[in-house]
Amino acid sequence: MTEPTPANNAPATPDELMIATAAAELAGVRTVFVGIGLPNAAANLARRTVAPDLELIYESGVLGARPPRLPDSIGDPALVSGATATMSMHDLFAYFLQGGRMEVGMLGGAQIDRWGNLNTTVIGSYDHPSVRLPGSGGACEIALNAGRVVIVMQQSARTFVERVDFVTSPGHRHPEGAPRPAWSGAGPTSVITQLGVYRFGTDGEVELAALHPGVTEADVDASSGWPVRRAPLVTYLDQPSADTLAAIRELVA
Repeated sequence: MTEPTPANNAPATPDELMIATAAAELAGVRTVFVGIGLPNAAANLARRTVAPDLELIYESGVLGARPPRLPDSIGDPALVSGATATMSMHDLFAYFLQGGRMEVGMLGGAQIDRWGNLNTTVIGSYDHPSVRLPGSGGACEIALNAGRVVIVMQQSARTFVERVDFVTSPGHRHPEGAPRPAWSGAGPTSVITQLGVYRFGTDGEVELAALHPGVTEADVDASSGWPVRRAPLVTYLDQPSADTLAAIRELVA
């Protein structure tokens, strides 16, 4: 859920920083498989700004969605208006996602570990969880089959964890150390949070690459369940432009 829309001259909120940064990841991309929540807002912003030819694909069976407003869910009727095609979920997954036609998948999660494994299933034990989450939906298939995966999620010591309680969507290595399953996609390539941007090293471990303005590496350490590795050069991101903020606020109003 995004935060209340601030006045147009207000500084960017944490959610807006994430949406703007995630949208920039889609510059030059043609096809994106979209998750709900912040990934949904980022993909729709990208289509309005940095990627006008972007084809939005939703797991409900909509290909090339051009919603006139930000859709509330994958079942929102706004997804059908102006879409290139609608089809069964089977056909969408079999012929487009598993067929290797999705350049990018955008996902969120309740937990992530150092290898990019995502949990959207349970908090606690599977049989007796403290919280039961929505589950995978199409997220596991997106994580395995999209050309690359961009993860957009809030960061805290409860979401960046040493070990996820359940592997819903595989990252680069299993928590026990086994390598990624041999599927067609490259797996997660970036994680975007309210603190900054993370990339993955050659061994598949996540590393801090860039910080949002005003954020320190100490903030990252305090909001992580393990000592997060740094990229060779950690940079600072620019604030979103006034035009970008205006577009976000119009979109999520």
